[in-house]
Amino acid sequence: MTEPTPLVSRQVERTYYLIAGVYTLSASLIWGINTMFLLQSGLSLMEAFLANAIFTGAWALFEVPTGLVADTRGRRLSFLLSVTLLTIGTLAYVAVAPLHAGFTGFVIASIILGLGYTFYSGAVEAWLVDALHATGYEGPVDRVLARGSMISSIAQLIGAVSGGLLGGISLALPYLVRSGLLVAAFGIGFFAMKDIGFTVRALQWADVPREMARIGKASVQFGWNEPHARLAMLASAAPAIFLGWGYHAWQPYFTQLLGHQAAWILGAIAAAVSLATAAGNWLVERLTRFCGHRTTILLWAAVVYTATSIGVGLAPTFWIAVALYLVSMAASGVYQPVLQAYLHAVVSREQRATVLSLASLLGSVGSMGGQAGLGWMAASRSLASAYLVGGMTTILAIPWLVGMRRRNGPPDRIVGRAGRYAACEPLAVPSGAQASSKREVA
Repeated sequence: MTEPTPLVSRQVERTYYLIAGVYTLSASLIWGINTMFLLQSGLSLMEAFLANAIFTGAWALFEVPTGLVADTRGRRLSFLLSVTLLTIGTLAYVAVAPLHAGFTGFVIASIILGLGYTFYSGAVEAWLVDALHATGYEGPVDRVLARGSMISSIAQLIGAVSGGLLGGISLALPYLVRSGLLVAAFGIGFFAMKDIGFTVRALQWADVPREMARIGKASVQFGWNEPHARLAMLASAAPAIFLGWGYHAWQPYFTQLLGHQAAWILGAIAAAVSLATAAGNWLVERLTRFCGHRTTILLWAAVVYTATSIGVGLAPTFWIAVALYLVSMAASGVYQPVLQAYLHAVVSREQRATVLSLASLLGSVGSMGGQAGLGWMAASRSLASAYLVGGMTTILAIPWLVGMRRRNGPPDRIVGRAGRYAACEPLAVPSGAQASSKREVA
């Protein structure tokens, strides 16, 4: 058993940061050029959005079942399976055009990629939180998650710039480099990632149906049926309706507003998006120094995100649209790690990966619907109209956040922080409701 020491905790943190950095770097190489790659490979605008929606749908379909691997065979194995499948799917993406496989080929590759991401989502975060608790870490988990997000954002910056430059040579080249980085991520996970604070259990094929039923029941019992967790998952799913589509759509939308297309411009915008997200992550640590309640931060971030997202669709020029989009990404950079920390504060260690997979499932379902619906609107009307409607859907997160605020309770309180300002204090609730809320979390 690993001895609980601050030194081991720091080793866990460093491993998490390294994995987050390399994994995100590999992914971000194609983020700035993916939609343009699909269009260059012969797909229509609607087919490109459908391919992305199918990828998200595969992610949603396999989300909870693959959580079984993380909760039995371990978070490390789940991560290794993820990078293996992503390598296969990425290489398949490159092979589609030369093999003249068309839309069907991209659908198959997208399904493989979606399956690969399900083995990652929830598993690495669950590994981090379990390992930190087992090694005596006493600080706010928000800090580690935010720093991991910041490192990921820096990796996105490097990947976006590099992907744009490589795409200027060939739009297929970023995918090939990505495959090499995924192999490196496999090596890091294999040698440095150990299941600390979690006991690996044997799993026989005959037990899979029963275990899947158990996982599904546990995800409902400890996730959906827990009021704090349910509200947090819904608050995460609502922005996802627009977030995924908005990121894929800015490539053709911004080049349309600018009037010409160049891979280096797409890379530069993707890099700016990464910087904006990193700025939001950086703000989390500063905001938690004076604000003791997560819902305060979440509500302000949600309002800014909604207003600027709608503004992107209304913007008359390229520069205004890009500026508003960057502000929305900064708000998202604040929103995501704080909401993750809230959910981690609700879920027990044994069910953490399962509930996180359910949360990701709900987000994927919302994103899939958003990409299909907003993609249809963009193809039939205009990209600007789709941005306007998509931005308006993000308002749906606010009622769930207000519900979280009214419930108050331990998940809303940031460890070691008492709000210094009135805006950081919880809303007044009846004493009986407050007591009930505390019992539910306990």
